[in-house]
Amino acid sequence: MAEQPLLSVAEARTRILASLHSTQTESVPLRHAYGRVLAEEAIARRTQPPADLSAMDGYAVKAADAATVPARLRIVGEVPAGGAYADELKTGEAVRIFTGAALPRGADAIVIQENTERDGSIVIVKETATAGRHVRRAGLDFRTGDAGLPAGQRLSPADIALAAAMNLATLQVCKRPVIAFFSTGNELVPPGTEPGPNQIVSANNDGLAALILEAGGVPLDLGIAADSENAIRAATERAREADMLVTLGGASVGDHDLVQSALVPLGLDIDFWKIAMRPGKPLMYGRLGDKPMLGLPGNPVSALVCAVLFLKPAIARLQGGDASLRTTLARLGSALPANDRREDYVRAGFDHIQGELPVATPAMIQDSSMLSALSRAGCLIIRPPEAPEAKAGEIVTVLPLRM
Repeated sequence: MAEQPLLSVAEARTRILASLHSTQTESVPLRHAYGRVLAEEAIARRTQPPADLSAMDGYAVKAADAATVPARLRIVGEVPAGGAYADELKTGEAVRIFTGAALPRGADAIVIQENTERDGSIVIVKETATAGRHVRRAGLDFRTGDAGLPAGQRLSPADIALAAAMNLATLQVCKRPVIAFFSTGNELVPPGTEPGPNQIVSANNDGLAALILEAGGVPLDLGIAADSENAIRAATERAREADMLVTLGGASVGDHDLVQSALVPLGLDIDFWKIAMRPGKPLMYGRLGDKPMLGLPGNPVSALVCAVLFLKPAIARLQGGDASLRTTLARLGSALPANDRREDYVRAGFDHIQGELPVATPAMIQDSSMLSALSRAGCLIIRPPEAPEAKAGEIVTVLPLRM
């Protein structure tokens, strides 16, 4: 394949996201909807509160009866939460009421218990009342037919509680995309096995599975494919039912990088396969028939950094969610040298300081073989191409890594 110019990170992400669309939808019970992306508006099936309710323990009164204090009112009933006073409140009357109980007809205020004194069947009101005081009006939260949650929202615990209050037992959500993936390389063995001479333990599959879960996808681990076109094709065949295929390693054009040579004859249409970034230059994207395919570098640090930048947004897009990267600003904890023509993603600590910008301190060694540095990192400092030397204390853009 002819040499391509290096594509920018932003352009690569734009191309990937433009080619994707959300998967099918499904109805799930509320308790299984946390973290899912809502496929359609959630419409309230009831009004909340359903009636004017007391917000405090006390007495339901006519505000006009307690405009001048002390006021003596006759107690004509009691209403616990879930109960009701059948008659209409008359002038000079009060009803003992508890938080959450419905206001009697004719009442328009609550006098809290602390501002009263009871004398048998009489309550002495010691503080003036105003209409609407300590009353939760019907529909204060929402009304029947209101759109309580928008389509595209990733559901939080508060969202689930709101849906329950709207009397919804299920929600229509986007299906979790199934992301199939396999690593390539004769040198790789699974964790827990004893590597032979010149072999290494594969870290990519388990790390990528965790990232896919974190992003809301369903990981389909196809294992490790040997360095042969037949093995790569066999692994790819097992991804037939997946929504996206990801390969790890073998996507470049070296003698032992066989993903392209194995899959192009099967119809792989490559969009791009090199990007101007560090770590992770040999990134490939294309389509195998109607299936999107992302080729990540084999180096574990490069693979995970590229997965954060490209795979996580892709999973978000596949399930109808927000595919943007949420960057923020930080102060640089130590100096950085001038950058070259590749956009650099510097592994860094991320320390929060109350009332100030967080501090991003680059790891002393940025070697892309060091998973320990990535594990300790709280963010990636984004260094644009040709960025000049940056001194400690300067403001930089970072991509937080911890949820």
